[in-house]
Amino acid sequence: MATKQIRGRPAGMLATVLGALVPLAAAASLALSEGAAAAEPYPARPIKLIVGYTPGGPVDTAARVYADHLGRVLKQPVVVDNRAGASGAIAAEITAKAPPDGYTLYFVASPTMTMTPLIQKAVNFDPTRDFSHIGLITDYTNVLLINKDFPARNVAELVEYARKHPQGVAFGSAGVGASNHLSAELLAQMSGVKMLHVPYKGNSPAMTDVISGKIAFMFDITGTAIGHIQGGKVRPLAVTSKDRNAALPNVPTMVESGLKDYAVTGWYALVGPPKLPAEVVDTLVRAQRTVGDDPAFRQRMTQGGYDLNITGPKPLAERIERELRLWGGVVKTAKIEVE
Repeated sequence: MATKQIRGRPAGMLATVLGALVPLAAAASLALSEGAAAAEPYPARPIKLIVGYTPGGPVDTAARVYADHLGRVLKQPVVVDNRAGASGAIAAEITAKAPPDGYTLYFVASPTMTMTPLIQKAVNFDPTRDFSHIGLITDYTNVLLINKDFPARNVAELVEYARKHPQGVAFGSAGVGASNHLSAELLAQMSGVKMLHVPYKGNSPAMTDVISGKIAFMFDITGTAIGHIQGGKVRPLAVTSKDRNAALPNVPTMVESGLKDYAVTGWYALVGPPKLPAEVVDTLVRAQRTVGDDPAFRQRMTQGGYDLNITGPKPLAERIERELRLWGGVVKTAKIEVE
């Protein structure tokens, strides 16, 4: 019996060929779909911006301003996700383990990268290797605040009083290893005097005791100190930046006060998980520069006592390494360590 022909081919053979082509076509379609997704420009969906501190504090407040402006530039929502604890270390570890796709970023404060790893034994990240450095955003200045009735009108008089009264000058901080703790230790080491550290669970209770006179002084971020200064509750002796702060133009620097090598500032920066694609990093660097050029963003930061310092990845990486060396020396000399 003759086999039925279709255009010269047996019907059974054609069915076999068609059967083989169907999965190939499906695979090709899937590959095209995945390729289109891979080629989709970044960002294509909302971005999570991790903050290592509780809502309402200075880091969180600055991060929310930044997230709002960054979202407008990228045309995607940038949503703040607070992961407080361990001086930012919890947030850092979450970021370091996140997928390297650019949808999890970290608005990081400098102490987490340059102090916490030196002090806390339990830290499980390396600030130089475990992140994609995107760039600095802003600097912030600390200001030395003293009880309004303390018998010292400037830094030199504070140092001299401490020299004459060993262990008679107590300073407060937000806790062992906090940035304002190390700022005061640096002052003591540079001036060669002994001072008593009183750690608190946060800046607010420390400030309360400076105001009441239970302790002599503390360092605080300019943005949160201004209200206490303007209210006459404390006296500012000096700012820690190289130049005077625009929000406190009449307050001298530590350099002007006689400590020629005391010029340090904190900072906020943007980092992501390790191995972020170069195109993602480039997109974020360009977006940051656009945010920094926005007069509204600059005004909001300046009013908060911040100095804009928008950079790319290399200056951030170099600053982390430089400050790890600086604070490493302070920590070693003061023998500071937290379990």
